[in-house]
Amino acid sequence: MKKAHLISGACGFVGRNLVKRLLKVTNDVLFVVDDLSTGTMPETWLFEEGQDLGNNLRSYQDGRLLFWKGDFRRFLTAITDDHNHVNNAFGLDLPNFSDIYHFAAIVGGRAKIDGDPMMVALDLSIDAEFFYWVCRYKPERVIYPSSSAAYPIDKQSTDYAIALSENEIRFDANLGQPDMTYGWSKLTGEYLAQIAAQYYNISVACIRPFSGYGEDQDLTYPIPAIAARAAKKEDPFEVWGSGKQGRDFVHIDDCIDCILMAIENISDGTAINIGSGKLTSFLEIIELFTEFAGYKPQIKPLLDKPVGVHSRYANMDYVSERFNWKPKISLREGMRRVYDAAVKRVEDGQ
Repeated sequence: MKKAHLISGACGFVGRNLVKRLLKVTNDVLFVVDDLSTGTMPETWLFEEGQDLGNNLRSYQDGRLLFWKGDFRRFLTAITDDHNHVNNAFGLDLPNFSDIYHFAAIVGGRAKIDGDPMMVALDLSIDAEFFYWVCRYKPERVIYPSSSAAYPIDKQSTDYAIALSENEIRFDANLGQPDMTYGWSKLTGEYLAQIAAQYYNISVACIRPFSGYGEDQDLTYPIPAIAARAAKKEDPFEVWGSGKQGRDFVHIDDCIDCILMAIENISDGTAINIGSGKLTSFLEIIELFTEFAGYKPQIKPLLDKPVGVHSRYANMDYVSERFNWKPKISLREGMRRVYDAAVKRVEDGQ
């Protein structure tokens, strides 16, 4: 019998790219859950019509992808009360879930993190219910996506910015202050992952993605938004803050590669960085996109906009040395892909 895997938050940016990869590299059945608060229906990224199976469940790819639309917390309540809920409720005959990829979260750009921090704090309840269920269900393997926002903000300032190493976060030492409620929730999720591994013998790997980007990312995120404005030849070109703030940009294809590497090789709750190890400012990103567009605009800083920490980038030594993993897609190649996609969107009137 084929294996079955559960993916929460599967219609968001990272989730849907993982789903598409798993459909390519496995023959397994994927049961995916998303409330579509930020994601989009599978029709928009699988480019096929789904079959309505009732009870908010749709089938794609000849039954290999089963999508339930709803709040993951409701789903967790049901499967905690009845470990065979999926089969009982939907008339299916799936084996127990082998791998669990947990991407369900309140997510958004800087405006969401700073603009509604209490809503973002709901991630605490999502993750607590998730790990409570996991420790009773006992799947084979779990991926918990943490975030670079879990790192102490005092090491990401204009006066003191370092390449952030995994050991900057230690639960037996001073944790420092992470980035807003989003950072606190992800840091707490990592702690729950370690508890699950140490006390309940759950095989779990944690990942700390830095600034992932890609061609199909939502325009509420900075990279596709900047690319779209460059494609329209915006001049003057607006940038939030001074534009000198920097991030570690890593293409979504590399992120997925590292996620699949992590679930194969990590079982004790260890967290690893996913980044390029390079700091790039938003001014440099604008310069790159406007170079692709063939013009040189005046830069207009918007100093009243939220910008987050000044400099956030990964030290990738541990991942490189321990797992022999490095990103394959250069910044220029990845941003070129994003720009070309933005041009097509503009031409299509989006």
